[in-house]
Amino acid sequence: MDIKDIQNLIKFVAKSGAQEVKLEMEDIKITIKTGSDTPPLESGYIQQIQAAPAVIPAAPAVANAPSDVVIEKAENEDHLITIKSPIIGTFYRKSSPDKPVFVEVGDTVKEGDVLCVIEAMKLFNEIESELSGTIVKILVDDASPVEFDQPLFVINPS
Repeated sequence: MDIKDIQNLIKFVAKSGAQEVKLEMEDIKITIKTGSDTPPLESGYIQQIQAAPAVIPAAPAVANAPSDVVIEKAENEDHLITIKSPIIGTFYRKSSPDKPVFVEVGDTVKEGDVLCVIEAMKLFNEIESELSGTIVKILVDDASPVEFDQPLFVINPS
């Protein structure tokens, strides 16, 4: 199912007067909600969950991620910092299947080091560290979908 099919489905649902439609197939799940329950700017809602791809392109187009990578202190330990996703997409720990992962637990990173890539709309966005420190936890599995503001890494700053 491509974006044109999804757009046509949204238009059809809006014209039909239905308040909610759910569509599930092998590798995609779409929920479209309409009606007076939602604010006027949110007349449709789409959630796409893709199955893990068998092969990641060997030389993906890489763009810089938004510079507003969210950093916040981890809840249980004051000195630990949580790096959160600045965008919605698919989280990858390495640039291609035959390459090594960007970081492992225990690795020391410097400000500007690439921690992961997040694919959004066929574009691979490098997520860089905004601080220097040691990786304490990696909170997301490789090839998993991530939401905006979802915690990705826990870092002990140096």
